[in-house]
Amino acid sequence: MNNPIFSSTPELSVEQRGPVLWLTITREERRNAMSHGVLAGMTQAIASAQGQRDIRAIVITGAGVKAFCAGVDLQSAQAFTTDYSEPHGHLAQLLRAARASYVPLIARVNGACMAGGMGLLAMCDMAVAARHAVFGLSEVKVGVFPAQVLSVLQHLIPRRTLNEMCLTGEPITSAQALEVGLVNYVDDDVDARLQWLLERLLDKSPAAIRRGLYTLKKVETMAFEESISFTESQIALFTLTDDAKEGQKAFQEKRKPNWVGH
Repeated sequence: MNNPIFSSTPELSVEQRGPVLWLTITREERRNAMSHGVLAGMTQAIASAQGQRDIRAIVITGAGVKAFCAGVDLQSAQAFTTDYSEPHGHLAQLLRAARASYVPLIARVNGACMAGGMGLLAMCDMAVAARHAVFGLSEVKVGVFPAQVLSVLQHLIPRRTLNEMCLTGEPITSAQALEVGLVNYVDDDVDARLQWLLERLLDKSPAAIRRGLYTLKKVETMAFEESISFTESQIALFTLTDDAKEGQKAFQEKRKPNWVGH
């Protein structure tokens, strides 16, 4: 499906497949390492998708079967920044866009997920991984540290696991990633598992998911009293949507709901 709002580049494929927007890093020869162009393109696509009600999910992946994303491209002369006078870097802007997204982001981890690639994984709301995938924060091996990645990773996995991965730079297997909650599912057929997960998402209320994801992200860093005050007002707004009215009516009539998305 060609949507004029989205455009691909030689480094990033942006493709709408029905209700799902696919963002694929197409730098297979560089193990899908992130360039500044890839980061800027992803940021723009995620931001633009927020106003497209026909987009129900965004899948982030890499080309081929060897690598999801190997992190920033260390072969680049300016791997980490292009302008030291600019307060916002490209990876930070992408993580901000992902945080602000009310369209669910799903990582399809088709191979090695390393360094900055762990940021792409952690910024997503759900993740499925191929069994051969490996995961690592290898920055200490090249004299730096996974600083920005910590913003999206520190509340996702146990602290001891995070400390070990950051301080040793050694990778973990897909089985270990599943055990510590870094991914939702590991499968020999990553595409079949991804499709299964998408189907379980796409048949639900678009309005509930959009406002629900907003609520989930807002309460994550709130103290209890702030959280309960915020959510007691949110639940009233949920019930005012057309989807909520249709969902309750369908339940009473014992039929499948016909979602309108608002």
